[in-house]
Amino acid sequence: MLVADGMGDWALDDLGGKTPLQVARTPSMDRLAAISLVGTCQTIPHNMPPGSDIANMALMGYDPARYHTGRGPIEAAAQGLETDPHDLIWRCNLVSLSTLKASGKMLDYSAGHIPSEISRPLIESLQNKLGSKEFAFYPGIQYRHLLVHKNGSMTDAAKVNVRPPHDILDQEIDHDLNEFRSYLPLWELVQKSEKILSKIKAESKADSIWPWGQGLPLTLPSFREKFGLEGAVISAVDLIKGLGRASGLMVMNVPGATGLLDTDYQGKVLAALSFLDEHDFVFVHLEGPDECGHMGAVQDKIEAISRFDSLIVEPLIDHLQGQDFIMIICCDHLTPIKIRTHSRDPVPFLIYNSQSLQNGPGSFCEKEAEATGLVLNHGHELLAFALELENFSPKP
Repeated sequence: MLVADGMGDWALDDLGGKTPLQVARTPSMDRLAAISLVGTCQTIPHNMPPGSDIANMALMGYDPARYHTGRGPIEAAAQGLETDPHDLIWRCNLVSLSTLKASGKMLDYSAGHIPSEISRPLIESLQNKLGSKEFAFYPGIQYRHLLVHKNGSMTDAAKVNVRPPHDILDQEIDHDLNEFRSYLPLWELVQKSEKILSKIKAESKADSIWPWGQGLPLTLPSFREKFGLEGAVISAVDLIKGLGRASGLMVMNVPGATGLLDTDYQGKVLAALSFLDEHDFVFVHLEGPDECGHMGAVQDKIEAISRFDSLIVEPLIDHLQGQDFIMIICCDHLTPIKIRTHSRDPVPFLIYNSQSLQNGPGSFCEKEAEATGLVLNHGHELLAFALELENFSPKP
């Protein structure tokens, strides 16, 4: 399963009424589409927000309405954090704000895509100065970190509803500050963190923390028992690693994977092929298109999609030729340039089965996928649907 995070989009006037996926050079996906089953899939359940955590959980075959507890718990699973049943686990971004006041705006959800070698010391400093019996900071990757709230589910903090920072770029943050204020110890922590970060001299734009996506520890059924497959995940982001670890999938680390346009594509391909030599299933995740969508960078998003096609899809197809295999290509959600955040739209997908070629459309894009009329209303059914199309058996 190859997932280009946020690849789908809406038609743009600047692109002649086309989407970045339609404009991008994607000969490998187009070639596959013509002999694949192509359709759309609703990865975001009704009444749930369109987040990558929810959408990727669905793509891995788990119903988010049943298993999702929050964004933070998934990333805590990636780090192997040991938490107690009543702990609240928050995703904690390092962000850039105009000011931590009602008139303030969210300038950057990633503090300028702060690198890990700079962000880690900042989080460690916050832990040294503000860590307590109630709150503990844990460093992650780049701008993505964790805040563990001891027994937090037994407090009013469980009701705090702070918006994801990538959803409110250039918007006022008064609503969110009021949410922080509804649990005073959390609001005090945010205020103290802002003062500390403003005094630390570092080559970064990080001037505040942004705790959000809190929830109880994550528990998922075994992927192997659910699907009868030995599997692995390959991604630069803790979100995917956490889902993999929680479901018993092997987490394969590629040192050059960045989650950005410059990620180590070859490293991910080699890791996937190495795993498939002996095992059954690999979930390869590319974050680049999503990040470009959040930044509103049209040409970068087109380039990210083109690289996904030429540097991920093409080499995998070339190496697997002559073997019996199934390849699913999709995105987890749309990240439209117009809104610079996620949308609830169904996502395009293709399922290529080397044992059963189909009569598909001439290209792979949102419009062609919708035109086939094939719709899966529940994203967590996509993987099972692909495996059940033919009598596909895992290696003995």
